Amino acid sequence: MSDDAVRARQGVFFALAAYTFWGIAPVYFKLVKQVPALEILSHRIIWAFLMVFVLIVAMKRLDRIRPILKSRKLVLRLTLATCLLGGNWFLFIWAVNSNHMLDASLGYYINPLLNVAIGMVFFAERMRRLQLVAIAMAVVGVTIQIVTFGSVPWVALALASSFAIYGAIRKRLPVDSISGLWLETAILFPVMLIYLFVFAESASSDLTANPWTLNLLLVAAGLVTTIPLLCFTAAAQRLRYATLGFFQYIAPTLMFALAVVVYGEPLEESKLVTFIIIWSALALYSFDSIIQRQRDRKAKKKLASAEAGIH
Repeated sequence: MSDDAVRARQGVFFALAAYTFWGIAPVYFKLVKQVPALEILSHRIIWAFLMVFVLIVAMKRLDRIRPILKSRKLVLRLTLATCLLGGNWFLFIWAVNSNHMLDASLGYYINPLLNVAIGMVFFAERMRRLQLVAIAMAVVGVTIQIVTFGSVPWVALALASSFAIYGAIRKRLPVDSISGLWLETAILFPVMLIYLFVFAESASSDLTANPWTLNLLLVAAGLVTTIPLLCFTAAAQRLRYATLGFFQYIAPTLMFALAVVVYGEPLEESKLVTFIIIWSALALYSFDSIIQRQRDRKAKKKLASAEAGIH
């Protein structure tokens, strides 16, 4: 087997691991649901900050941090992205522990289509016809839920939009994912530390009074954050980004299954109609992506043949 084939197989494994981990992450948050969402977020940021710092030191990547910190413009843009990410994390934790996991799942189904729309509006990316149809179908699905059933899927829309805008900002920042994660947690670290040890008033905020099992689970919030990101980074290094995109539906699908089968969230008619339309839109979007990849492959072969003929 060639080296490229081995790397591709490794990439598939890491992609499956990353998105599966993200998909079952709600199980972890359910285990600590007695802890307020903001408190869980504090532990997630604090322990991720410490764990990723150890990782950066071990990988000898501290030299990548200094140039970023010297640029005020970069720090400001990264701070804006961090606020969006922190809000997204908080809302996701709240949604899972408030029995809105189906809404969270819907949000991450909508996210890829919203990414395409943002690319068209803000980055002047050309949209193919089927992509535009898929986006229009997603808008119709949400509109039907609002108009016909009088239900605004605000959790799904907030999760999808905050993460999509965060991704758009991060796309233009010359910061690798591991360094970026550490800087993002570093920005929020002092705020979360002050909240946890000064303002938090829940019973679980006093770590000395908690059972060791709960404290261990809270420390594990750092692992829940860093492990899937490392897997995703490893996958991105081994697979084409377009290929990696096809794995992104694993996470919301697992969330959907957990919500309905394991945690018994009611799948109301309004949500079901919206899900069906969004699934159809994503199927169309994926079909278009496959067709485009085949066209690109054929075009590259023709170009290679033409260049070979010239030489």
